[in-house]
Amino acid sequence: MEKAAYRVLLYYLYTDIKNPEEAAQQHLEYCKSIGLKGRILIAKEGINGTISGTIEQTDRYMNDMKADKRFADIIFKIDEADGHAFKKMHVRPRPELVTLRLHEEDVDPRVTTGQYLKPMEWLEKLEDPNTIVLDARNKYEYDLGHFKGAIRPDIDYFRELPEWVDENRELLEGKEILTYCTGGIRCEKFSGWLKEKGFENVNHLEGGIVTYGKDEEARGRGWNGQCYVFDERISVPINQEEHVIVGRDYFTGEPCERYINCCDPACNKQILATEESEAFYLGGCTHKCRTSPRNRYVIKHGLTEEHVEQQLQKIDEQLKVSR
Repeated sequence: MEKAAYRVLLYYLYTDIKNPEEAAQQHLEYCKSIGLKGRILIAKEGINGTISGTIEQTDRYMNDMKADKRFADIIFKIDEADGHAFKKMHVRPRPELVTLRLHEEDVDPRVTTGQYLKPMEWLEKLEDPNTIVLDARNKYEYDLGHFKGAIRPDIDYFRELPEWVDENRELLEGKEILTYCTGGIRCEKFSGWLKEKGFENVNHLEGGIVTYGKDEEARGRGWNGQCYVFDERISVPINQEEHVIVGRDYFTGEPCERYINCCDPACNKQILATEESEAFYLGGCTHKCRTSPRNRYVIKHGLTEEHVEQQLQKIDEQLKVSR
């Protein structure tokens, strides 16, 4: 089989960066100069990025990063790709690498974090009925795929997770907690916060879901669905032995792993929908979104007012039947 010509690199590192604004500008110029595309965040506490490029470009990037003493300990997660996973290159300074907004309660994962679990250690504890598994991601990520039996926090943003824990503390108290996220960066800080809040037995998956899916012993076992990623791929497979679809079409409830954004730019909600459902419901999650004058689905497909009105009537009839 011919080897893919491109790669996607996922990485992060908690490290000291003195001037994030200046570092971000310099890093952007460097990435553009070698032809990379992607999204990188730089803060005083470190760097977090996903980038795509050719084999040559990504090799150069990894070598140059390792040569910088600030980033010498970075571990790159590498996926082969058929082309770029991004349209542009962005490098932005941020107050935090992952937005928990803890302020005076902020946690340095280099000082306080949960117990790291390697893939096979994670799998062993995953199968232990005395542990509790807590997904540290947003609910739309969970809905596409998650570890079997994991708790789904009702959050749209990572920064809402501490409040959710405070409101649901009884679910976790006295339990051995396993927490996980896509690449590891969120649960490194989150697991440290859990420890600071008094939870004693806290573990997190080292390297995140992506690393787990590549491990040749664990082989992604215990994972159902796909793993949501923040680039144009949208999702990647994890379980090497069995693929169980857990995603459900927003409109019909049938198995689905296709994400779209609601047609109304003012809403832009991410929903799972088949091509048939997207067409039937005009790409909108609600009647208000479907009738928006900025409906992107209507504009993209050049639908007439008459067609839209006829379709809205069909939708209304369908909703009456399903009630």
